[in-house]
Amino acid sequence: MGTARDLMIAALDLGSSRPVPQGELSLGLAGAEMIDFLAAEAVALDGDLVVPRLAPPFEDPLLEQAATALVRDKPYMSVDDWLWRRGRGLAGEYLTVFEEEGLVSLPRSAWIPRRRVWPAPVESPARQRARHRWATDEPLLATLAAAVGARDEVPDDLPAPGDEPQAVLTAVVGAVTELDAVRRRRAVEDAAFANIWRGA
Repeated sequence: MGTARDLMIAALDLGSSRPVPQGELSLGLAGAEMIDFLAAEAVALDGDLVVPRLAPPFEDPLLEQAATALVRDKPYMSVDDWLWRRGRGLAGEYLTVFEEEGLVSLPRSAWIPRRRVWPAPVESPARQRARHRWATDEPLLATLAAAVGARDEVPDDLPAPGDEPQAVLTAVVGAVTELDAVRRRRAVEDAAFANIWRGA
């Protein structure tokens, strides 16, 4: 549990040394939430479909909010649908909650106009937990971090996750790849339009 929070803290800890694009991070957070749901047995996977189960309320308000977004009647949503629907702007939502909980603080350089500076995590049990999972190459966090670009490839000798978490991890990699392809296609289209405009 807490995989999504740990991924967000790890990304914030990297700061400007290895900035993680918000789109990729949001998809990773949505995947991490689904992995946490699986661990809590709040959902099960039927192929690529997410089947909700009865589960006690979550202490984490972000996970509790995520649980309300689950489709509880047939036809259930697929893991891919979950990533794109839940992942829309999710990094910003996590950041807002972290600010409210006092888990992050703005660096002094944040006052510089027009400079986007993400807050840095403050010392807390949550940060210590995230750092421990990061330092020990905990498989789920390491794989998610690699998928969103927060770290290089994971070591080959890491234990493999179960089938259901692996299915979610694979879906995250696919969604991030698709997002990158969309960005590249738009960049090509924008460049072509700019050339046409300059030639007009």
